[in-house]
Amino acid sequence: MADHLAVAVLGTGIMGAAMARNLCRAGHDVRVWNRTPAKAEALVADGARAYATPAEAVADADVVLTMVYDGPAAVEAVTAAGPGLRPGAIWLQTTTVGVEAIASLADLARHHRLVFVDAPVLGTRAPAESGDLLILAAGPGEARGPLAPVLDAIGSRTVWLDEDGSTGAASRLKLVCNSWVLTLTNGAAEALALAKGLDVDPRYFLEAIAGGALDCGYLHA
Repeated sequence: MADHLAVAVLGTGIMGAAMARNLCRAGHDVRVWNRTPAKAEALVADGARAYATPAEAVADADVVLTMVYDGPAAVEAVTAAGPGLRPGAIWLQTTTVGVEAIASLADLARHHRLVFVDAPVLGTRAPAESGDLLILAAGPGEARGPLAPVLDAIGSRTVWLDEDGSTGAASRLKLVCNSWVLTLTNGAAEALALAKGLDVDPRYFLEAIAGGALDCGYLHA
């Protein structure tokens, strides 16, 4: 595969649209589809080509990137894409699907002879738009080189975990990371609530921990 690839993005909500725009900026041939057509069509101004069906969007694509609501939605989108899928294409599955959905996704990939890479991402709208997502990836070594230009366009770092996406290693790690985010969010809320209760200006709290071992980007966010 060349550095500039044909990439089909199925799912162009907040995260998928940002990924598609960054792929366009990187010079890839980006095709997009969304259940709500207007969300895909809005990306035409950024250089993407919008299609009415998943099958049309994935035709001859080197990489099929899914960023939809959940596991069943990913299965639905790729099943609908079936007639247009090219055997040997890489399915870069970036949706947070949990653990139970992985087996059905991997089975679907095998059925269509796709190279399956389970790659949920960490980050919200801002890092998605700036191309600074953290990508947690599990998939065969043969996919890593070809996927590099795509991963570089949508993320700042990729952590490769396993050479078999069907094990769910990446999705399981995503759940662990999500639990840590929830812990940080709860802890920040508790500390700020205590500051309010003790009549402490929160700015002094942030200044006190700034740059030290207790500092945290999520707290400032």
